[in-house]
Amino acid sequence: MAADETREGVSLTNLDQPLFDDADATKRDLIDYLDATSDALLRELAGRPLSVVRVLRGQAPFMQKNLPKYTPDWVARVPVWSESSKREISYALADDRRTLLWFGNQRAIEYHPTLFRVADGWDHPTHLVLDIDPPEGGAFSLAVAAAHLVREALAGAELGSAVKTSGSKGVHVVVPLAGGSGEEVAAATRAIAARAERLDPDLATTAFVREERHGKVFLDSTRAGGATVVAAFSPRVRPGTRVSFPVAWDVLDAVSPAEFTIRTAPRLLESLPSWSSLLPEPQHLPADLVEEGRTIPVARVQAMHEGKRRAARARRAEESQ
Repeated sequence: MAADETREGVSLTNLDQPLFDDADATKRDLIDYLDATSDALLRELAGRPLSVVRVLRGQAPFMQKNLPKYTPDWVARVPVWSESSKREISYALADDRRTLLWFGNQRAIEYHPTLFRVADGWDHPTHLVLDIDPPEGGAFSLAVAAAHLVREALAGAELGSAVKTSGSKGVHVVVPLAGGSGEEVAAATRAIAARAERLDPDLATTAFVREERHGKVFLDSTRAGGATVVAAFSPRVRPGTRVSFPVAWDVLDAVSPAEFTIRTAPRLLESLPSWSSLLPEPQHLPADLVEEGRTIPVARVQAMHEGKRRAARARRAEESQ
């Protein structure tokens, strides 16, 4: 086949170039994957402000939020005010196959949508998510064991959940929601993480500062508010170009993240249960769970204050010498 072609009116170029080191895939493989899985992937992306991770030739991967000036007019977009950078960011809305193909041609490999839809508003997340990573050098099975703790904690709050591989080292536990503000969802996420940690404190930790985890599995409760989470079916910049892929709870212990790549995922989509069938119906958050979470400090803020305290202590110690 030619190295350049056109699909859906999108010019596709340099298709035979490798994606990145250890990708075991070309740009054509990426675009073929996005094309083949567009129905499933677009269900995760449509209507949500989108950040992507791109890998340009000879450069390190970088996350792109603001659409570049050369973006075609037909790519849907939404302006969102960024409090951190004090400016308006033009986020893409990946609502159709044509937009996915354009992003693929831009060497956008990872797709990170927000937890809210534009139509619902920033303060109405559609999911609660726990991001679970094993310790440095730790086996995937450790993340799986911690995911079962989270599932147990959720069941104790009468909340059903589903799980997917992150496409990297860990897993995401996902709870569809029928309501709740961003603050309420963030609080409930902290409470569930804390409850899961208490179930087996030798295995799991909510410590945000890496040095305080002591080789335990990290239960990340910060995927709330304006945070993004890599979408189900999104490729990752990982060896073999792995994919974040849904799995049933009863087979989670038997899978490996390396099983799900842009080469294998399209076939698996046809043979395995759909993500929609694995997800429970949207649920309301128990009031006691939210109230419990409100008593737990926000991990990032707590870590920031602790970092400042440590720096101040270090300065005082240096001045006293």
